[in-house]
Amino acid sequence: MADPKEAIKEKSMVIQKDMLANLFKELSNTKESGKKVVYTFVPGNLTELILSFDMLPVYPEINALQSGMRKKSAAYIREAEKLGFSEDVCTYVKCDIGMMLNGNIGPTGEKLPPPDLLLLSYTGCFTFMKWFENLERLYPGVPVAMLHTPYQEDGCITQEQIDYMVKQLKEEVIPKMEMVAGKKFDMQRLSEMMVNSAKSEDLLVKILESAKNKPSPIDAYFAGVYYIGPIFTAFRGTDEAVEYYTELWNEVQERMRLGLGPITPEGELKEEKFRLVVEGPPNWTNFREFWKIFYDMGAVIVASSYTKVGGVYDLGFRHDEKFPLESLAKYCMGCYTNLNLPQRVNLLADYVKEYKADGFLINSIKSCNSFSAGQLMIMREIEQRAGVPVGFIESDLVDPRYFSYANIKNRLESYFQMLGQRKVIMAQEEATV
Repeated sequence: MADPKEAIKEKSMVIQKDMLANLFKELSNTKESGKKVVYTFVPGNLTELILSFDMLPVYPEINALQSGMRKKSAAYIREAEKLGFSEDVCTYVKCDIGMMLNGNIGPTGEKLPPPDLLLLSYTGCFTFMKWFENLERLYPGVPVAMLHTPYQEDGCITQEQIDYMVKQLKEEVIPKMEMVAGKKFDMQRLSEMMVNSAKSEDLLVKILESAKNKPSPIDAYFAGVYYIGPIFTAFRGTDEAVEYYTELWNEVQERMRLGLGPITPEGELKEEKFRLVVEGPPNWTNFREFWKIFYDMGAVIVASSYTKVGGVYDLGFRHDEKFPLESLAKYCMGCYTNLNLPQRVNLLADYVKEYKADGFLINSIKSCNSFSAGQLMIMREIEQRAGVPVGFIESDLVDPRYFSYANIKNRLESYFQMLGQRKVIMAQEEATV
């Protein structure tokens, strides 16, 4: 049995940890290096464009979830609430504001630099707009660039929408980046980075789709949040990202070859009893305890909506070096939070079928309207279409006041008991045919 205090880590996780440590080190040294800093968001991010100007991205929601995992979010949230932020406001926002008011110390213990540009890439979450209004007040005088992403109301991306977004990139976003960075936009460099983006995206899809195997060699939710880290944040388009996903894919292939299940913080899962599709973000303040409930029950998440929040690459989208700006526009519009509810239902129903899931589970986040709106409808639709038992639990992103371990554990134990009884009945029926 592994030391419960020390999580088991694969080589790829060590590589990723080093990548992130180097990034935060670089961010802490911007005064010396002169590099400019862009604050932006994960869904619909313009990482390649930022990096093509030799600027560094900072993601406020990543800082918030890291604060949650380090047990610092509760104090930050209280700080924001003292300033008048409501209990119903997204806890990412409150945590981020509280962190900035308390020195803006990043996950490596080093101070994060203030932004030189606030880049609001709006994709499906109205809270982002209000969040940046607050950041603008915290950092007066910092220029703001907004890229408005049309919502997929009709479930499709039109040429008019693409043209609208490219026009914003050319007339609003790129000129402000040129002003802040002090250099001209290099289309060729952006195009070259997208070659690496597509390579990483190909590898990520292979990794996530490996969960179609029985047993699944990965957990596509809890472990999946680590897998999506580099591509959804500061490394898409880089050689480092391609190297990371190549190593990760090699590890996954080896696990498939050996018929092994996923790695958990306490070691390899010995028996896959249940396969689930999960909708909604995880809880970050009690992440390992939350995950442990599942692997103690032999439950593996084979597909999840959260790992598509920064791009639904398994539907075929890839960044295209031949049309870099148009590609950025399509990417922004294709993120999970920018899909309409019928699209989300279709995607999740397909996951249940393609990944041969035994059940569908929703983790409803109290303060995240972008995910929680429509989830009860989604649950009913999946139950009818896929014919699998559905479950519903509630927690929050980074506010520990809304994570009840006992309540969630009891609900999940009841749910898994129901799944187990159903599997027995189905096996008996098959035996009599």
